Amino acid sequence: MSISTYPFYLANRAVHANTDLAVEDKHTGQTAYRVARAGAAEVEQAIAAAVDARQAMAELPSHRRRDVLQHCVDRFQERRDELIEVLIVEGGKVITDATGEVGRLIETFQIAAEEATRIGGEVLPMDITPRAERFWGMWKRVPIGPVSLITPFNFPYNLVAHKVAPAIAAGCPFVLKPASKTPVGALLIGEILAECDLPEGAFSILPADREASAAFTEDERFKLLSFTGSDEVGWALKARAGKKPVVMELGGNAACLVDADADIDHAVDRLTFGAFYQSGQSCISVQRVQVHESIYDTLRDKLIEKVGGLKKGDPRDSDTFIGPLISEGDAERVVDWIAEAVDKGARCLVGGKREGRIVTPAILENVDRDCRVYDNEVFGPVLVIEPFSDFDQALEIINDSRYGLQAGLFLRDIDKMHRAWNRLDVGGVVINDVPAFRVDHMPYGGVKDSGLGREGIRFAVEDMTEIRMLAVRNMR
Repeated sequence: MSISTYPFYLANRAVHANTDLAVEDKHTGQTAYRVARAGAAEVEQAIAAAVDARQAMAELPSHRRRDVLQHCVDRFQERRDELIEVLIVEGGKVITDATGEVGRLIETFQIAAEEATRIGGEVLPMDITPRAERFWGMWKRVPIGPVSLITPFNFPYNLVAHKVAPAIAAGCPFVLKPASKTPVGALLIGEILAECDLPEGAFSILPADREASAAFTEDERFKLLSFTGSDEVGWALKARAGKKPVVMELGGNAACLVDADADIDHAVDRLTFGAFYQSGQSCISVQRVQVHESIYDTLRDKLIEKVGGLKKGDPRDSDTFIGPLISEGDAERVVDWIAEAVDKGARCLVGGKREGRIVTPAILENVDRDCRVYDNEVFGPVLVIEPFSDFDQALEIINDSRYGLQAGLFLRDIDKMHRAWNRLDVGGVVINDVPAFRVDHMPYGGVKDSGLGREGIRFAVEDMTEIRMLAVRNMR
C-alpha cells in the first residue's frame, strides 16, 4: 500500500520538511500517511510571521475575509469524498459519522463567511450626565491579534473549523497545533487556505513535537489561547498561559433524564445515537441516564435490544455504527473501567467486550457513583442507566459532577423544562433530544471542569476581538 505524505503549513506555505509523523489507519493499525512534523524553530518562525501579519489581517476588508471563507466552503464541497476518506482512515470514523462531520465542516465555514461581515459596534449615548453632554461616542470590535489554537483528535475537521473559521472572520493571524493522531484533516484545510490571497503569515498549521509545543501556550506574543481537549491538560495549560485570555472546551460526562411522560421509543432511538455515535468519542456523548421508575424496565429492555443490534466493524461499511477507538490503549482503558464497575456490583446488560480497538457498546446499571465510568469522562461506548422517582432529586444527581457541558431531558411538562433550564449547572440544556445535539452557530461550552468561554462562530469571534472606544468632544 502506498503511503501519502503531507507537508505542514508555515506562514501560508507548504513545507515538506520531513516525514517524521506516522499516522495510522485506525481500523487496520497500519501506517496510512506520513506528515511533516515541526520543531521549535518552525514554531518560532510561525509566531513571528503571525505577529508581522497582524496589521494586514486587521485591515483586511470584511468582504475579503468572507470570500476566503466562501472559497473554503466551495473547495470543501468539491473535495467532499476525499475529505470523508481521510476522516475514515485517520479518525477511524464510520462512514456515516465521517460524512456528517464533513457536512458540519462546510456549514461552520459558511456560517463564518456570513459572520465576517457582521462584526459591528454601536453609537453610545454620552449625554447621560452634564459632564459628558458635549461628547459623542462609538465603539467597535477590533481583532485581538495573533491567536494560538490547539485541537484534539476526535473531530479533526469540525473542532479545527470552530477555531480557524472565526479567526479568519475576525481578522486574527493564527498558529494551529492539530492532534498528532489525526493531523491530516487540518492540513487539508491548510492546503485550501493556501489557495487564498491572505497576507503572508496569516496562518500556520504545525503538527509539533512535545518540545516545541510549550510556545503555543506560553509565548506572550499570542493574544489568546483556544484549546479543546481533556480537562487535566486544559487547566494545566491555563496555569501556564500568562496574561492572555484562554478559551477552553474540556469535555464532560453528559447526563440525560427521561421522565414518565416521555416518548419512550423516541428516547431509546436518541439515547442509542447519543451514547454510541463515534463509538462514544465525543465530549457530549450520553454517559449517564436518569429514567423515571415507572418506565425504567420498559426503556431498559428496549435499549438493550436496540444497542445489542448495532453493527460493529469496518468503518467503510455503510451499515457499521461502531468503529474503532483511537488507540488500542484507549480500548483497554474502557473495558478496565467497565470491569471496575462490575467488581463493585454493577451489572453489564450488554456489550463491554474488546476486539482489538473496538469495544462493543455497553449498558450498565446499578453502578456505584464513585466508579470511573460514572464519575469521569469515559470517551468510549459506555452508558450508565439508573431509575429515579423525584424530578428535583434527579436534577441534583445530574449536577453532582465536576463536569457541566450539556444535558438532555425527555419530557413534555413545560414547568419542568424551565426548572431544569434554571437549575442545571451546565452550558446547555436540550429538551427531547440528547446533549450530543449541536448546531454550529449556537453558543457551545461548559462550566466547572468542562471549560471556560463559548464556541459557536459569533461567540468565538467575540473572544477573538476586543472593544475599542471612540469618544469625541464637540467643540461647537
